[in-house]
Amino acid sequence: MKGIFVRTPVAMKSSSSAKLQFGRKLIGVTMNAHRRTFLRSAAGVGGIAVAGSLTGLAVPSTAQATAPLSGDGLPDYAPVPSGALGPAMNESGYHVGRIAGNLYWVTDGIYQALFLTTKEGVVVIDAPPTIGHNLLRAIKQVTQALRRPERVTHLIYSHSHADHIGAAAIFGDRVIRVAHAETKRLLRAARDTNRPLPTVTFEDRYHLHVGGEKIELTYHGPNHSPDNIFIRIPSARTLMVVDIIYPGWVPFSNLAESQDIQAWKAAHDLVLSTEWDTYIGGHLGRLGTRSDVRLQKEYVEDLTASTVATLKSLDPTPFFAKYGATGNSWAIFKSYSDEAAQRAADPVTEKYLGVLAGADVYTVKNAAAMVNSARIDAGILGAFGIHP
Repeated sequence: MKGIFVRTPVAMKSSSSAKLQFGRKLIGVTMNAHRRTFLRSAAGVGGIAVAGSLTGLAVPSTAQATAPLSGDGLPDYAPVPSGALGPAMNESGYHVGRIAGNLYWVTDGIYQALFLTTKEGVVVIDAPPTIGHNLLRAIKQVTQALRRPERVTHLIYSHSHADHIGAAAIFGDRVIRVAHAETKRLLRAARDTNRPLPTVTFEDRYHLHVGGEKIELTYHGPNHSPDNIFIRIPSARTLMVVDIIYPGWVPFSNLAESQDIQAWKAAHDLVLSTEWDTYIGGHLGRLGTRSDVRLQKEYVEDLTASTVATLKSLDPTPFFAKYGATGNSWAIFKSYSDEAAQRAADPVTEKYLGVLAGADVYTVKNAAAMVNSARIDAGILGAFGIHP
């Protein structure tokens, strides 16, 4: 882990540390006392709740969990590095640009979609609601300039989530909608008229041929979602995989709200092993490069290492001392997990400030997701491991 440091156990302000040591002596436990042994002894110590309040045993992190508030009551965050920003939006609030060949991208600065112009019509990939009808305007703008057919013949769904395909209905009923078979199952359950069911589905691999162009669709198993697919356009040497890589930025909250964190992490290597020059991540305002993928992979690896080290070293005593006497198990676990996330995030946030946009916005949330996945997926249970 390059350039990362991890706090030593219970690395608190000196005054808090002194109080904590006093509190340990007062309640007669040591750092190595097992949590169940501690709870049994706590039940017989009438003053433990008072000791907890006196000694500050429910200790907050030394770093701020949230950004400081400005005069308007909203938090202030670090400036966005210039390299994370994409092109300016037009007066309608979108940007459309050519990637290579006949492939174009559209962004509103938050979401992204693709479309491929062909001699038979247009193939659209994703239909984010925030872009909405601006996607139709962008298609018209490009196809008229090229004197190519404007009609959308095919719509590809990257996955089922509404924030990426929730404007699919604007293309009407004549379009052929292509998606993974799991996407169809999920959309059938959702019953969302803005996300019509796909008309063509596949399991592992599908090649779509339209007007002399080819689009390769492959499924590598669950990652961000159970149905998220890889979309490659060979003629433009472009790969689209949504909600995995966020070029120039840290991942969205809770590691992109991914349903399989370990598979989401593994997808970074799958992306790098695929042939492409330009990457479309589905979010934010610029295109991606291989350097972007490697940088986010390093961020994730650093966060993983910091999380593992934190879980192996964080002492649970303060949390049991504060909440154990009342039997509030959820308070014990929440306070412990929150502290673990903050401590795991601190060195990573520090390293990537000014390098990846939003490092101070979402790293704690990403660490929280990593803490949970490390426990339940990787079996790194720390203080909550097998009882001796």
